[in-house]
Amino acid sequence: QVQLVESGGGLVQAGGSLRLSCAASGRTYVGHAMGWFRQAPGKERDFVAAISWYDGFLYYSDPVKGRFTISRDMAKSTVSLQMNSLKPEDTAVYFCAADPLKNVFDGNYRYWGQGTQVTVSS
Repeated sequence: QVQLVESGGGLVQAGGSLRLSCAASGRTYVGHAMGWFRQAPGKERDFVAAISWYDGFLYYSDPVKGRFTISRDMAKSTVSLQMNSLKPEDTAVYFCAADPLKNVFDGNYRYWGQGTQVTVSS
């Protein structure tokens, strides 16, 4: 089993920045990728970004491309999401995920964190 714990959420004004982190513990194998998803109230959980664990290939959704940056620290088994130029529509609970069963986009991951709230005020 892999346990994922997110941190770094909070309240920020539009245009501001936040950095989310996700620490993996338990088994050392987190799968071939880790990702971030978000779920706004009343909406489905959406893909935000992912990173291939071994070659570092990056994936982003169109709404966050150019504003968010995903990165990993293999030695610490952590993945981070730097979020800049935040908008009110970025408000959501952000979830870290590991070990996708198919592709990195469809939300079918083996392990999930509990989520951290990000609120962007206008």
